[in-house]
Amino acid sequence: MTRFSFLRYLFVFLLLFSFLPVVFSQLLYGQEQTQIRVLAYNIHHANPPSLPDSIDLPAIARVIRESGADLVALQEVDVRTSRSGKSVHQAEALAELTGMYFYFSRSISFQGGEYGNAILSRYPIETSEKIPLSTEEGTEPRALLLATVALPTGQKVLFAATHLDFSNPEITARQARDITGKLKNQPMPVILAGDFNATPGSRAINELDGYFQRTCVESCPPTIPVINPDKTIDFIFYSRNKTVEVIHHEVIQETYASDHLPVLATLAW
Repeated sequence: MTRFSFLRYLFVFLLLFSFLPVVFSQLLYGQEQTQIRVLAYNIHHANPPSLPDSIDLPAIARVIRESGADLVALQEVDVRTSRSGKSVHQAEALAELTGMYFYFSRSISFQGGEYGNAILSRYPIETSEKIPLSTEEGTEPRALLLATVALPTGQKVLFAATHLDFSNPEITARQARDITGKLKNQPMPVILAGDFNATPGSRAINELDGYFQRTCVESCPPTIPVINPDKTIDFIFYSRNKTVEVIHHEVIQETYASDHLPVLATLAW
């Protein structure tokens, strides 16, 4: 064999070898690996803690854009309130500033407008739904938002966003049970994100851990307060037994825009 022939065969062998991971992935999963970036962010109605009387939606939008998120769960969103602007629909404005689709649902009426949760998606939202969660008289109503999202691969994901009660751990645990009861038998892959007002080891998080996997398992960095954070209450969960892999989990150290640090995770399946 000549040197040229040997090099040619070597090149062909290396080329084929480089495609083996893709081939095995397609044989195993039926398609190439899909990745999606998810952000959980309590935006504090876009009020920077250092500027008590101000609203800075562009700062929130910048955090979302720079994160590269495909799906975003937002909490504490104002719509046409006195404090944030009677003409301002914060979810719609953030969708325009980030080039994303949105779904907003009210938790309460507030200052002549609405206050609640929102979902942003880089991909079209095919269906959306609000599920009321357990509550007690005198506490703020809470809800689970659901959005069916179609990815570019054709695969569909159920994205769920929530903000649980902070006043009573028993109510928070009941709300977590409401969520697992609704989502545990979903045939689609489920991603659940938000502000759970509960820490690892609490009844609420233990309930969710029983049915879902957290993107941070052994070590979940703290998410509040933004300066010297010492408490972890913002999480991203995903379906067990769905061949999902966590590529990356990060608490973004953004200390200006909100009183919570945003949580970012990259998932692949």
